[in-house]
Amino acid sequence: MQEIAPTPLTAEAFAPFGDVLETGGAPDKWINEGACGRFHDRATLDFGSGRAGISLFKADPRSLPYRFDLVERHPDGSQAFLPMSEHPFLVIVAPDVSGRPGTPRAFLTAPGEGINLHRGTWHGVLTPLHAPGLFAVVDRIGDGANLEEYRFPESFIVTSG
Repeated sequence: MQEIAPTPLTAEAFAPFGDVLETGGAPDKWINEGACGRFHDRATLDFGSGRAGISLFKADPRSLPYRFDLVERHPDGSQAFLPMSEHPFLVIVAPDVSGRPGTPRAFLTAPGEGINLHRGTWHGVLTPLHAPGLFAVVDRIGDGANLEEYRFPESFIVTSG
């Protein structure tokens, strides 16, 4: 079994896999008579065919150390995860190596941070670390198979750091 230490989620480190959705720094613009800061256009949504849909996911909380051997990807669309609580969650991603996932990486979000996975990015299952595990998810709705799964021959374990 291989161990992976999670690293803090940063836009630079996560760029090969997707976008970090966060409200750091000053808003891009102010709206609603100056009472609301808008952090504008923070993710590139990519759905090929189909359309964007918003779903709600309620996932069981997990804990560290966390053991996994399954990753998946969505070849026809990006997938954004927006936590509906101020709790961090674990993000597991892997580079594509000739159509299969390479060595996984683990990221730990800051409270309230979300992510948008690029189309075709290998990733672990939704892994909240605290209840309620409730997320708004923006992803592709449409015909055709948009899910590929891969099970590693050996498990990985994400340590607590």
